Amino acid sequence: MKKQYPGPSPRLGRPARRAALVVHVIASAGWLGLTLGLLALGITAATDGSAGTVEASVRAMKLFADWLLLPVAFLTLLSGLLLSLGTKWGLARYRWVYTKFWLTLATTTATVFALRPGVNSAVTAVAAGGPLPDAGDVLFGPVVSLSAYVFMTVISVLKPWGKTRRGHRRSQAFA
Repeated sequence: MKKQYPGPSPRLGRPARRAALVVHVIASAGWLGLTLGLLALGITAATDGSAGTVEASVRAMKLFADWLLLPVAFLTLLSGLLLSLGTKWGLARYRWVYTKFWLTLATTTATVFALRPGVNSAVTAVAAGGPLPDAGDVLFGPVVSLSAYVFMTVISVLKPWGKTRRGHRRSQAFA
């Protein structure tokens, strides 16, 4: 007998759910890897005394930030949203899913409005022949993002905290 979940049946069939999960895991791992790369480049830019190395590092960071980070971030966000809405987990039934959604949205927003502008200002300054204006411009974003991604990975595996109030109400309504 197939297990029944409170509320409507999951919308995704097994093949679609598996495909969405694979896309989500690959996109999430890619986002984590890109952020590790940004951190390595940021550390290099902040600690190397060579103007050429600093410029090459921040220019590489700009390429990552402009061309790779946002597509991977949006793919992670959309595939996670599809999985949450199309499976038993729901978007607001379990605290860990809800937390992951908001952290993913926050880190995507921070990429657009904080990380990219910081990297762009570093590139502008260094390309004009000046020193790296502020190491925080190239280090803060990757450190915060990496911390968030590791945290989201941990809660994805452990699935802590149980159901939200909404999840409990739905369970009781269908009990």
